[in-house]
Amino acid sequence: MKSALQSFLFFWLSLVGAAAWAQAAAPYQLRHGDALTIAVWKEEALRMEVRVLPDGSITFPLAGRVEVAGLTTQQVEERIAGKIKQYIPAAVVTVSVTGIDGSRVYVLGKVAEPGLVALMSPSTTVLQVLSQVGGVDRFADANAIRVLRQTSSGPTVLPVRYNDLMRGASLETNVVLLPGDTILVP
Repeated sequence: MKSALQSFLFFWLSLVGAAAWAQAAAPYQLRHGDALTIAVWKEEALRMEVRVLPDGSITFPLAGRVEVAGLTTQQVEERIAGKIKQYIPAAVVTVSVTGIDGSRVYVLGKVAEPGLVALMSPSTTVLQVLSQVGGVDRFADANAIRVLRQTSSGPTVLPVRYNDLMRGASLETNVVLLPGDTILVP
């Protein structure tokens, strides 16, 4: 009886935990470089593959230039349907993400495997990416790691204090990465 009750509680808590995690996950926001398939139902000529341009836009027939960076696929569907409604009043638009090639960062310097790393979520941090490339070399100046980021106001340098982070200190330096960031490990 005790075993059955424990099994039931474990199962129930697993379901509750999974449901809470699913609700907490935010929908993916499009970024430059993302590959999309866009289709208008019953309009075969309006089915195409597009890539989000560096300025955050795409071009789609009848809709023209459409700003999509930072939007979800549902928001893009609504935006395109709104732009083409004068030609197709009850358009049903479907947008699917087929690739996230633009969501990458560069890792250079004293790490096991320098190179390009795909960001698997919008909240990927420096520590997560450094672990993906095999960690920091023992000869690296680990408290002098920098993240180089291009912003609208110019380049920005963000310090990362790796040794401190590994001790649970300087947590603010474990920055969330953006596509195109470069991590330098001297």
